[in-house]
Amino acid sequence: MTHYGGKDLARSFRQVRGNTIQAAEEIPEDKYGFQASPDTRSIGATLAHIAASTGFQYHIHSNKIADLKDVNFMELMQKFGAEEAKPRTKAETIAYLTSQGEAFASFLEGLSDAFLAEPVAMPQGAEPASKTRLEMLLSPKEHEMHHRGQIMQLQRMIGVVPHLTRRMQEFMAQHAPAKAAS
Repeated sequence: MTHYGGKDLARSFRQVRGNTIQAAEEIPEDKYGFQASPDTRSIGATLAHIAASTGFQYHIHSNKIADLKDVNFMELMQKFGAEEAKPRTKAETIAYLTSQGEAFASFLEGLSDAFLAEPVAMPQGAEPASKTRLEMLLSPKEHEMHHRGQIMQLQRMIGVVPHLTRRMQEFMAQHAPAKAAS
């Protein structure tokens, strides 16, 4: 694995978490309770979910679990669910995102190529039957990006233009005159 290792995982994860934190900072605290519909997470709950969600992968890989049949999923989900459900202010939510993100990125940073290449057996009947630790450790970033897409949609619903959208609009505005002149 000479192309993508622990340091790359950490760098990429930090970039994604940084964008999530910036979105969290730009949402007014009085909007953290906003929900798109009654059966969905609020903005604050979604951000807490993002912060807590690295815990599952951390548990698997820090304990060097090689077969997911050895994991008590219900116990883990209850533990992480209880952590997500704790009431938090905006500042506490951002601090939680920051601390959990940095702890996970620091863990990733120290992983060797040999460790990342190790197979982990999936639950019976799953396809594929096993994944490398690298494949599994890409999923927290993918999961966060999925939920950050939801956060960006919620930002629009409360009247906040997401920073990534603003950045793209600024880029396009800067390059539009050059394109028109050519």
